[in-house]
Formats: sequence, structure tokens, C-alpha cells
Amino acid sequence: MPFTRINPTMVEARITSGQRVFSQRGAMLAYRGRVSFTPSITGGQGGLGSMIGRRLAGEAAPLMTSEGEGTVLFGHGGHHVHTVDLTGDTLYVEADRLLAFDGSLRQGTMFMGSQGGVMGVLRGQATGQGLFTTTLAGHGSVAFLAHGGVVELPVVPGRTVHVDPQAYAAHRGDLRSRLSTAIGWRELVGRGSGEAFQLELSGQGTVYVQASEEKL
Repeated sequence: MPFTRINPTMVEARITSGQRVFSQRGAMLAYRGRVSFTPSITGGQGGLGSMIGRRLAGEAAPLMTSEGEGTVLFGHGGHHVHTVDLTGDTLYVEADRLLAFDGSLRQGTMFMGSQGGVMGVLRGQATGQGLFTTTLAGHGSVAFLAHGGVVELPVVPGRTVHVDPQAYAAHRGDLRSRLSTAIGWRELVGRGSGEAFQLELSGQGTVYVQASEEKL
């Protein structure tokens, strides 16, 4: 079920019988047809245990389930919306950025410390992902939020991509990421740009970079 882009800040989902769409609560702007909306008790992300862990960390994002037959318009806060069609791979994205996604996708939660230990946790804090990040895997569509639109940067073996951590929005594929320092004498004396850390990504996949360093 691909999303139809209406304008930079709105997408439309066509829902058919037997199909579910998860979305942020409050993201429904309008709908046509016979569509019902119910809260998702487990958050739709990794089950009850995952929800409890995220709530303890203050990172839970309550979701809503849309079912029935019709079309639904989604948007949130006037933020730009970017859509991704997964083809059996995995998308890693901050829960608060998720606008809507296919109910057929497998949802999970990854502890940032599992990728690099303490540095993985620091990377999560630098990018705004916190202690956890959401994973969506399988075949289906995802719509997520960003400031000022998104550019897709391919990452191929042997060619790393460096991203400002606060401009990072999401990534997909088999990517390894780590924080690298870029501290020079200007940063040490307080005259640098403030970008003392960079997010270095390597492997095979795509990184999504927003046109702003502002967090949602």
C-alpha cells in the first residue's frame, strides 16, 4: 500500500478490507469512506515488553490503527513528509518521526547500546534517537517526518558517508554507523561551528538527511 503524496506535508493512504495502517495519534487530517480508528495499546512497535521499555525511557510514541475501506489523509505539525517503500529490507527511524506505515510491516525496537556500546548510546543521544530506535522490516510503505524535506544519500561499500548527527533522519539497509570526532583548534578555543561530532555510515544502504538541524 504505497502512500500518495498530496503536497510536501500531506500523504494519502488507500485502505482496503483486511488491511491496517498505523499512524501517530492525531495525524489523521481527513478521511473518506468507512474507516474506523482505534488506539494501538502496545504502540504497534515490538509488543508489550518493548512498549514498557520505551515508556521507562520516555520515548514511547502512541499510535492509532486505521481499518476499513476508504482513503485517509495524514500530516502532522506542518512537517515535511518523506515516503519509503521497503522491499524486504529494514528501516531504522526515530519513533517520533513516524507518521504512518503499513500494518503488514514487522515492527521492532533496537537498543542503541547494541551497536557500539556506550558510543552507540551517545550516537542515539546526538541524533535524537535516544536509547532506542524503531525498526520496520518487510514489504510495505512508511511515511516519516522531517524538517525542510529530505535527501536520500546512497552508501556503498568502500565509500563512507558523513552526516551531521542532528541532520540525520533515518536509514535503511545494512549500514554500520559510529560517531567520529572532528575537533580542531577552533573548537577547543570556542570558535568552531559546533559540529564537533559527525555520524559516519558505511556498508550498503541509504541514509536520509533532513534539510535542517532542528529536532522534531
